[in-house]
Amino acid sequence: MTEANAPTPMLDVRGIDVAYGGIRAVRKLNLHVNPGELVALIGANGAGKSTTLRAICGLVPLAAGAIHYKGQSLAGQPVHSMVREGLVMVPEGRGIFPQLTIEENLSMGAYSRSDKAAIAHEVEQVYQRFPRLAERRKQTAGTLSGGEQQMVAMGRAILSKPQLLLLDEPTMGLAPIMVDKIFEVIEDISKQGVTILLIEQNARLALEVSQRGYVLESGELTLQGPGHELLHDPKVRAAYLGE
Repeated sequence: MTEANAPTPMLDVRGIDVAYGGIRAVRKLNLHVNPGELVALIGANGAGKSTTLRAICGLVPLAAGAIHYKGQSLAGQPVHSMVREGLVMVPEGRGIFPQLTIEENLSMGAYSRSDKAAIAHEVEQVYQRFPRLAERRKQTAGTLSGGEQQMVAMGRAILSKPQLLLLDEPTMGLAPIMVDKIFEVIEDISKQGVTILLIEQNARLALEVSQRGYVLESGELTLQGPGHELLHDPKVRAAYLGE
């Protein structure tokens, strides 16, 4: 596809710098995510992956650069307005409300919606996707296992009707069987047309499901390309796949 015919990115990150004190956590970072794409951002701990997502959502300020979502600058946009526009993040650590029940946590995902019948239908779809949550719907979320809490976080995000879903380490600390389940859900959400930017330490799985990928090292992008190509890149295999 020529540059002239390239689609307008849903997310366009242009030359951003993010600094904590005197430390530049992200440097001159450029990335984009086209409508309908599933794009992975991989890297070691401390590479700046989560900082990048937090910058996109306006949770940390930019020292330089710009971020555009659906062609509009996100500068100064409050988080609640981003959610209403379809930009939704599942943060590292899940960010659920531990004192609320599963049902109540899910309903928080739809707080900006008024289509009650559709919400009720989609809640039941979440329960069909995650039967374990259906069995425990009246249980407080803080008493759930890590995998169950991640199910709640994913379900809540789905109820927000995301157009662009930002996933920050969704399988961190989970048992292998739960990792597989979460990746099944990520692929399913992607197939339904939701655009996804995925940060994930399991580089192999992330690149296997992604159309494109970026590699972040010490706050700078060092590699980018189709997921299947990065999966077979010798540098990626040595650094992130244990080969």
